[in-house]
Amino acid sequence: MLTVSVLSLSTASSAEIAIGIGISVRIGPPALPVYAQPICPGPGYLWTPGYWAWSDVNGYYWVPGTWVVAPVGMLWTPGYWGFAGGFYGWHAGYWGPHVGFYGGINYGFGYGGVGFAGGEWRSGAFFYNRAVMNVNVINVRNVYNRTVVVNNTHVAFNGPGGIEARPTPQEEAYGREQHSAALGAQTEHEHAASQNRQLFASENHGRPAIAATARPGEFSGRNVARASAAGEPYREPKMSPQEARGTSTDNRAGNRGFNEPARNGGNSNSSSGSNDRSMTRPDNNGAGSRGQMSSRDNPKPNSKPTKQEKQAQKKAEKQAKAEQKRQAREDR
Repeated sequence: MLTVSVLSLSTASSAEIAIGIGISVRIGPPALPVYAQPICPGPGYLWTPGYWAWSDVNGYYWVPGTWVVAPVGMLWTPGYWGFAGGFYGWHAGYWGPHVGFYGGINYGFGYGGVGFAGGEWRSGAFFYNRAVMNVNVINVRNVYNRTVVVNNTHVAFNGPGGIEARPTPQEEAYGREQHSAALGAQTEHEHAASQNRQLFASENHGRPAIAATARPGEFSGRNVARASAAGEPYREPKMSPQEARGTSTDNRAGNRGFNEPARNGGNSNSSSGSNDRSMTRPDNNGAGSRGQMSSRDNPKPNSKPTKQEKQAQKKAEKQAKAEQKRQAREDR
């Protein structure tokens, strides 16, 4: 079963950009593919990792990782999928002075699950850590080398069955800083990806031919990197996106579960050690990542659920548990 809906989290202040959940679905994203990073085009470019995005027509599709000209002094906090209440919800990424919580997901290239080890701003110039960034010193002079422990986990979502991490107090503080949304080049890059059939998970089975690009929207040429492997074997979804509509009551029940990060365990996908382990997901057959639009309609965070919503929530949780057991039987 798959349910799609739109929601958003309330902002901490009017000065902050809303960092909400753009979409929620009942099918989890495929594992993150394995790919190499294209060389940095030049000074001032910052790496934004690839992710699975969601289309109501075609399901999950891969948005290639790419280099973008960063706002001076700002860093990119990647978006991430979080599982709660029977639904996978997309938490949109943002630009800010520090890297906040991104679900503990190991996107690679400095984004190991906690913070960012790929570089830093110094007096208005960005310095790249060559230990994790593909930088040519002929084009880029501001470099340094700092060893980073690589985490080989390719899980693409936070929550039970995935990376069970929650934000640290420092990450929560970073999340309250003033932010700005994705750049126009990033949103255009995502839109272009949604129109490219090679990037649909249903076509590439978790191993996209265009896994990363040197610049946004550059989907051909020598600066395009193919995925060398899928993060793990791909399983075809049991239901098409067109069949995946639920009732509004079901959607409200699912949305309510995304107002908090996973509560079980700590930052298990940190850069301090390896986290290679077999994980049973509630359902990660799908293809995708973030919703194509983020809602700006902020629900009242303190409103009490109705009786019908409570019943729908229990129903959703029961269905999720049943799906977990079914998937576990299939995996065995």
